[in-house]
Amino acid sequence: MTGPGSRGDTPPALDRELHHPTRLALAAYLSACGEAEFAVLRDYCQVSDSTLSKTLSALEKTGYVSVRKGYLGKRPRTWASLTFTGRRALNRHLAALEEIAATARRAAGGCAKDPSDSGS
Repeated sequence: MTGPGSRGDTPPALDRELHHPTRLALAAYLSACGEAEFAVLRDYCQVSDSTLSKTLSALEKTGYVSVRKGYLGKRPRTWASLTFTGRRALNRHLAALEEIAATARRAAGGCAKDPSDSGS
């Protein structure tokens, strides 16, 4: 019987902090820009202010995101950016996802098509 680890392979290491879809979407968005304003991130992730605030706080605690507060005119604003540590973690997480997909494709390539399957 073959499976992960049967050839001495170690399974890909997904990052627990980036596994949640909102955290992953946020990190991916921030990886493409230097810094983004809170409302832009909220709208992109399609979440409430509260959910985004909790997500940013969680990623800030891990050191993956840096949060900066300031004013634009007289209005308070919050900006977030992906740290170097966050960028490395995102790259490793994406590489692990790609490896999982590649392993699945290789495994599916070894499956013999059932002759009774007419494709319907």
